[in-house]
Amino acid sequence: MNWYEKLNQYFPIEEMKSKEHMELLLDEKSDIYHKDEGKHHVLMYVELSDFVFIDYLFVSKDARGQGLGHKLIDKLKAKGKPIILEVEPVNYGDSDTEKRLRFYTREGFEHASSIGYRRRSLATNEVNEMEILYWSPTKESEETIYENMKKTYNEIHTYKDSELYGKSYQPASEVLTLDTEPAAPKPEMVKNESSDTPRESASE
Repeated sequence: MNWYEKLNQYFPIEEMKSKEHMELLLDEKSDIYHKDEGKHHVLMYVELSDFVFIDYLFVSKDARGQGLGHKLIDKLKAKGKPIILEVEPVNYGDSDTEKRLRFYTREGFEHASSIGYRRRSLATNEVNEMEILYWSPTKESEETIYENMKKTYNEIHTYKDSELYGKSYQPASEVLTLDTEPAAPKPEMVKNESSDTPRESASE
């Protein structure tokens, strides 16, 4: 099974980029879009001068509980830049969503509680909401995380979208919002219990 098949089997259709899209990014944006692949993992990420964005992180069931997800995150943390990712909100009917939040909580990620992210899938035509999580060694503000998310959305998520999919995604101004008013905190990310179950994506 190749790297794309692994991702495609694990991520829902609304979160997946097409293979052509990802191969185009790896080819035409090879300076910033990267693939880290091993027998038991696939990591697709963007690295710019001031932050890293995790596009997809998959760890096979055979390797879970062995700390592989932690090692992959540590490799990115070693770059000394904020790390941003998108993750599905907790669905208590899907235990994997809780496990993923436990994993990222243990890794020191926080909710960007002031950032909203809702985008209509070109594959299903349904609006999907995602949470923005981030880890920052420099205590970046959520306003900075928001600006970095817009940059990722414009440079990666919607790259040549009309050419690839026959239609365009919504503009970043409709998809990403920043609430500058103090808001009630989101439910605390569940801690406890060890789980090496990372999975997140660019909500495609």
